[in-house]
Amino acid sequence: MTRFWLIRHGEPAEESRQRCYGSLDVGLSPAGCQQMARVAGALASEPLAAIYTSPRTRAVESARAIANGRPITVIPEFREIDFGDFEGLTYDEIALRYPVLYRQWMEHPTEIQFPNGDSFAAMKSRVLEAFSRIRSAHEGQTVAIVSHGGVNRILISWALQMPDECLFRLAQKHAALNLLTIVEGVPAVQLLNGDVAPGER
Repeated sequence: MTRFWLIRHGEPAEESRQRCYGSLDVGLSPAGCQQMARVAGALASEPLAAIYTSPRTRAVESARAIANGRPITVIPEFREIDFGDFEGLTYDEIALRYPVLYRQWMEHPTEIQFPNGDSFAAMKSRVLEAFSRIRSAHEGQTVAIVSHGGVNRILISWALQMPDECLFRLAQKHAALNLLTIVEGVPAVQLLNGDVAPGER
């Protein structure tokens, strides 16, 4: 059995609140640091063979909390989607400046090409390619991947063979814990959107 802990980063810093952030590189808030300390405690007895992280600061800081001094490996492909011209704007600002694209985004979130940014298809491709390499390198081991809600949803939906349009039915709160296992090539989701700090969303 190969086990993957898929962990969303903790709550980000104040400057990202109510704003569109993907490539926007913000760190953790004080609450986010506390969340990740609790995640570290929950995983303390896990025999982690490796810890991989997105390059975004909020993910790297979260991974360091879990690592407790152990090495972490940055995987660029595990970065969150780049919202392009939407980055840093509030959702009201996006709706006002880009009404047609905003409506498309809300109605078909996995089909939009963000202006000067990514598409979901491109993100999905890079995430699954990187995950395939990690699977091959760690067969029979336990691995932690610290990244983003979007990355976790892609990997979980891959395991469940969900269509892309159902992706956002998978909740992923800050500091969420997900456990994905693979036995003889067959994936199973053992834990989804797990919470080590009940009541926090």
